[in-house]
Amino acid sequence: MEIGSKIRQSRKEAKITQEQAAEALGVSRQTISNWENEKSYPDIISVLKMSDLYNVSLDYLLKGESAMNSYVDYLDESTNVVKSRKKFSKLILILSYLVIWAVAVIVFWCFTGEEDAMGYSLMFLWIILPAATFVVSLLISRNNFWGRYKWLGSAGFGFMYMLGEYATFSMANNATFGRVNAPDLSMMAAGTVISLMGMGIGHLLHMKNK
Repeated sequence: MEIGSKIRQSRKEAKITQEQAAEALGVSRQTISNWENEKSYPDIISVLKMSDLYNVSLDYLLKGESAMNSYVDYLDESTNVVKSRKKFSKLILILSYLVIWAVAVIVFWCFTGEEDAMGYSLMFLWIILPAATFVVSLLISRNNFWGRYKWLGSAGFGFMYMLGEYATFSMANNATFGRVNAPDLSMMAAGTVISLMGMGIGHLLHMKNK
């Protein structure tokens, strides 16, 4: 007997309708029907819930070579899809930050004159880059990307914040006055703090929704 048939039989023996099962499991009645007809498979959490709801063992629901192999294949495929989406989300987040950073620097050098360079630098350093740092850090932590190692990313954001200031305002001053100043480490500290704030709020949201 396949897993769909066992789910249907267990539900009927428990004298539970598809509507009642759907409400108890937090899914639609059509989803229950699809599981029972093997048009789709339930996730492992739903199988655990059905085991309790129908008062049957997991061993019964998953017992049988054909049923187990099909379900394991489904879980393996689903896990690979989730991993791929997670990797893509990580890539999009980091690329978004880098694009914002690069565009801001390019705009500073290519589309601003001496009269508005100061104003643009302030907007870049106190609005655009801090906002991007905070939001990206929050999303990284909210989704728990890279686990506990995500906190190390704050140092990287701090470095990019310092580099952003050096690549715009500081370099413009150096060019104007014919000197070469070292990057301001206090800017790295500021960027790291902004990132840690985002990471902290994101971590709280992640823990709240676990």
